[in-house]
Amino acid sequence: MNRQNSGRVAVVTGAGTGIGAATAHRFAADGYTVVLVGRTEATLKQTAQTAQTAPDGAELHPWVADVSDLAAVTGVMDGVAERFGRLDVLVNNAGIAIPGTADGTDLDSYRAMVATNIDGVFFASRAALPHLRTVGGCIVNVGSVAGLRGEWNQAVYNMTKGAVTNLTNSMALDHGRQIRVNAVHPGVTLSKQMLRDALAEGSPLHRRFADRVPMGRAGEPAEVAGVIAFLAGPDAAYLNGVHIPVDGGLTASDGQTNLYAVES
Repeated sequence: MNRQNSGRVAVVTGAGTGIGAATAHRFAADGYTVVLVGRTEATLKQTAQTAQTAPDGAELHPWVADVSDLAAVTGVMDGVAERFGRLDVLVNNAGIAIPGTADGTDLDSYRAMVATNIDGVFFASRAALPHLRTVGGCIVNVGSVAGLRGEWNQAVYNMTKGAVTNLTNSMALDHGRQIRVNAVHPGVTLSKQMLRDALAEGSPLHRRFADRVPMGRAGEPAEVAGVIAFLAGPDAAYLNGVHIPVDGGLTASDGQTNLYAVES
């Protein structure tokens, strides 16, 4: 679909790979000017260069910054508004997941996850608020099913994504007269090749995964990006404080395995 530039401006954090890159590509295809935020310039440039469906006039702009640095991320939001004249959408996608239990996670890993997954979302949201208010914009947070239910061996990650869930709720209440704040909660998404390899058809992990997920497969980054684009767009104009699991039906279950499944 070849659309003209919509005039809308979106900032996507963690835009160098996976869901962030797919979201940037989707927004570009929808005619946004997209600012790609991340810590690694090379991956941001790759995202910009690999956008295949951007219409004439759509632009992707890498902008190197660490979202856990308040001054840096404030500079991004102010700079975007100054350069492009507006800021319509913030997608808080940047995140880190390091496995570990509560007593088995080292302090550096703990601080890295808290800094990116909590501080980064809070800092970026606060910095974007004045500019989003001006145009009646919106925030879409990328949480996780781990922030709705919990996963084994991900104590700190679960905690941080739970914080994103409730920050979404709080900001939807506090700022709903001015902007909308919603969240998507992906299940396992094939953002990296190692996940594709681990979940290859017939592998032990694939069999266990298929037992729990009604659709029998992991998600694709573009499938999450499509829901983010919906929440950012006009068809979601009356959605605020909404949490959408993008998980193939995983959270529809009470956690019990299928007692009536026939073994193959």
